[in-house]
Amino acid sequence: MRESKLIPFWEITGSVSTLIVIKIDVLAFQSRHPIGISIPQTSITTIADKTDNTMACPIPEDEAQRLEALRSYEILDTPPEVDFDALTRVAAHTFDTPAAVVGLMDAGRLWFKSRLGVDEPQLDRQIAFCAYAIMEPEKTLIVKDLKSDPRFEDNPLVTQPPNLRFYAGAPIVARSGHALGTIAIADVKPRSFSNAQSGVLRDLSTLVMTALESRRRAMQLARLAMTDYLTGLANRAEFDRTLEAEMAHATRTAETFSVLYLDLDGFKLVNDSFGHAAGDEVLCEVARRLSQQVRAEDELARFGGDEFGVILRDASEDSAHKLAERIAEAVSEPIMLSSGEMTAVGVSAGIATYADAIDTATALLAEADRDLYQAKHLKEKR
Repeated sequence: MRESKLIPFWEITGSVSTLIVIKIDVLAFQSRHPIGISIPQTSITTIADKTDNTMACPIPEDEAQRLEALRSYEILDTPPEVDFDALTRVAAHTFDTPAAVVGLMDAGRLWFKSRLGVDEPQLDRQIAFCAYAIMEPEKTLIVKDLKSDPRFEDNPLVTQPPNLRFYAGAPIVARSGHALGTIAIADVKPRSFSNAQSGVLRDLSTLVMTALESRRRAMQLARLAMTDYLTGLANRAEFDRTLEAEMAHATRTAETFSVLYLDLDGFKLVNDSFGHAAGDEVLCEVARRLSQQVRAEDELARFGGDEFGVILRDASEDSAHKLAERIAEAVSEPIMLSSGEMTAVGVSAGIATYADAIDTATALLAEADRDLYQAKHLKEKR
C-alpha cells in the first residue's frame, strides 16, 4: 500500500494567512531519492586544520546587528518543529532534490533548524554555502555547478563526500533587513534552475520567516500570560505552575524546598496618603528590592495587590527564615517617590517547608498563608 503524507505550510496573501496542504506520495518521493546526503565528520573538520585563508568566508558589514537580530528569535539549538520540517519537505519535493535545509547562520556555524538528507546538525561557517547567500539578502544564490565556481571548487563538501555539485539558497530575511540564514536545496549532480523556481524558493523563505515571527509572537504571548504587568515579576499563574513542578520534583527526590508568602505592611496608608500611582511606584520598588535578595534559581512572583511569593529551591526552613530577615530589612528602607516625597512600608512573611506530611502544592501554600496570618497578628498586638 502506497503511503501519502499531508504536508502543511502557510501561504501569506496580503495580511491573511492561509493554511495550504500538499499531498506527497512518499513511496514515489523516496524512490527518486534513495539515499540522503551524508556529510562525514572529516569533511566538516577539514577546514579547521587549514592554516591559510583560502577558505575564509565573507562576513556582512552589519554582522553584529545581524547576529543580534538572529538571537532575538531564541531559536538556535532548539528541537525540531513541524512548521520548519514541513517547509523543508516541501522544498525537497518541489525541486526534486535529495537534500533540503533551513539553516541559520550563527557566529561561527551554520545551524540547521530543519534538515532533510543531511546527517549533521551544523556546519563550520567557513564551508557553508549559506555564508555567501546571506551577503545579498535580496537575491537567491544559485550555483548550477559548484565544481565550476571559483568560490566553491575547493570546498570539502564539493571535493570530498558528499561531493555536492548543485546549490540554491534563498535568504531568510527579517523585517530589519538582516539575513538570518537560508532555506536551501542541494544535489550531487549539476542542475539548471529557472527564474520561476528561484521565485518559489524565495516564497518558501518568506514562509520560514513567517514561521519564525509566529513562533516569537507565541513565546512573547506565553511570557505575558505568566508575567505581572506592573512589576515584571512572574504572576500567580506562573508561581502556581512552578510550585506544582517543584512539588513533583521534591516528591521524587526527597529534596527539600521552602515557600515564602509575603504581604506588605502599611501599603494601604501609602495609597491613602499619596494616591494609587504612588502605590504602584512602591510596588515596583519593592519588587526590585526583592529581586536583589533572591537567588537566580528561585521563583519570585507577585500574587496581586501587595502580596508576593518566593519559591526557594533546595532550601531548608532555616534558610527561608534568614531570607525573610534580609527581605524585611531591604523592604523597610525609605522609598523616594517620583514626586520627591518619602514613604516606607514593611513586610510580613509566612514560611512553609516541604515535608512528607504535605503532599500537595495547595497544602504547602496554605501552611505558608497560615504562618503569614500569625506573623501579621503578632505585629498588630505589639
